[in-house]
Amino acid sequence: MRSSNTMDEYIDICDAHGNLTGQSELKSIIHQKGYYHHTAHVWFYTNRGEILLSQRSSKKIICPLMWDVSVAGHVDAGEAIKDAAIRETKEEIGLTISKSDLQEIGVSKCFQTYKNGIIDNEFHNTFIAELKVPLSQLTPQKEEVETLKLIPFDIFRSLIDTVGDNNNHFVPSNKSYYQFVLKTIINLQIK
Repeated sequence: MRSSNTMDEYIDICDAHGNLTGQSELKSIIHQKGYYHHTAHVWFYTNRGEILLSQRSSKKIICPLMWDVSVAGHVDAGEAIKDAAIRETKEEIGLTISKSDLQEIGVSKCFQTYKNGIIDNEFHNTFIAELKVPLSQLTPQKEEVETLKLIPFDIFRSLIDTVGDNNNHFVPSNKSYYQFVLKTIINLQIK
């Protein structure tokens, strides 16, 4: 459910274990008060051993211009998590996918407080999906995504290894999350 300001949608509140409480609130209030909530993350990879990265828009309040997950967004109030993943993929990179394209790989807790006062207590419901179209067919949503790039798994791994060592490429707090995603994708491709 979106408010008149589409950037401030209603989001369902959950408890510290990810269970929905039956209450919802505007995203701005959720981040102000630190309520727990769900997000949907989709990591796209190619059969050539590449991963799709999104550079966060310069307009983002949290970690602008950092490279991160292919697609991510909040789960709207009353919305199913897979539906949010599909909607966010269409909105952020202009790609239409279906539920059968998504493989759920887990839920990661990401509880952060930022210097700007935002308290972001998110559960990242994480999916992987094969990218079956060329990068040129994707359309970044400028409010969310500055640009997109495909990088080989080994380059992704080396960049992850230096997160926190004056490497401003990735969101520093997400290092173990990035490692988990890459390992899962590689293991899937080996099978």
